[in-house]
Order: sequence, then structure tokens, then C-alpha cells
Amino acid sequence: METAKVVCVPAGALRANSYLVTADGASAVLIDCGGEEPLAEAERRGLRVAAVLLTHGHFDHIGGCAAAKRRGIPVGCATAEESLIAAQPAFAAQLGLRVPPFAPDFTFSGGDSLAYGGLTFRVLATPGHTPGGVCFACGGALFTGDTLFAGSVGRTDLPGGSAAELRESLRMLFALEGDYTVYPGHDTATTLAYERKYNPFAE
Repeated sequence: METAKVVCVPAGALRANSYLVTADGASAVLIDCGGEEPLAEAERRGLRVAAVLLTHGHFDHIGGCAAAKRRGIPVGCATAEESLIAAQPAFAAQLGLRVPPFAPDFTFSGGDSLAYGGLTFRVLATPGHTPGGVCFACGGALFTGDTLFAGSVGRTDLPGGSAAELRESLRMLFALEGDYTVYPGHDTATTLAYERKYNPFAE
């Protein structure tokens, strides 16, 4: 099983979790990029960021993507999230926040595998919080964005959210074989085994 080192970097106005994931200590993948903080942390650690992979397109998870692209780092998202990403600068402005616009460099879908720096990220389609939300499984790590939290789940009352779809996505995650360390988009890490047993939204 691939072994990855995961560094959590809270970023942006809402301090959403961004994650630097590295196997070799030289290159890394950045899961979500809520602000420029994870880019600065990668530089401080001497990590070359090979790509930014987005769990979903909400403004608090993408605020640093334009800065990443200026550094030559490609940004990828699920195909179904492109329109949501395009709408976020205007949505954030209504909240008094600035999210620089950007265009994703590549897209992916559930079932795809993305390989970087000795690590493979399996894309799991988990709509519900957003139409094109995904999770990434990498070795024993599961990056769940705003789909699954420690003791909770993502909200579904924003445009494009669906409680029914989120329930199906959670069933799929809880049915995964074995255990994973769960790295959510907000708050603390947990384990899939713990959430299967204690999360009030587990069925």
C-alpha cells in the first residue's frame, strides 16, 4: 500500500483544510487550495506541487487556485464542478470576500485514477454537497472534502446540493473495504471505521 505523508494547512477566510500529500518528500499533490497558505507551506518545506486536485468548487476551497496557476501548477476538478467554480468569484463577492477567477486545467470523473510522485489518487464520485463533489482515496488516506466530517456531513442547502444524493454518497463511502484515515475539508481528521460506528448520519 502506498504510504503518504499528509500535511494539513488551514487556508483562506474560512480556514478550510488544504492538504499537501507527498510520498518522496520532494513532490506533492495539493488537495484543495483555499488560499495561498498551502503554496507558501510547500515552498517552506521544499516541496514541488505537481497538481491541485479539488474535492469541490466552493469558494472556501479554491481561493488559492489562481495563485497556483500563476506558479505553473495545474488545477483539476470534476467535470460537473466547472460551472460552480466559474460562479464562485461573484458569490464570494456578495459575502465581501475576494476569490480570483481561474479556469481548471483538466477534469476528471468518478472511477479515474490520477498518479503523481509515486502516489495514486482514486477518484470517488460523491455528489450531494455539490453536484460534482468527489473524494480521493490514496493508500490508507481518504480526502472527503465537505462530504464527510468527524461526526457530521456536508450541508445540502446551497445551490446544487441534494440530501438524497449525499445519503447515497455516504452509503458508498461507508461500504468501502477496510479502514481509512479521513481527512475532511473542515475540522479534525477521523477514521472511516469510527464514522461507520458513531457518525449520526451512518445508516
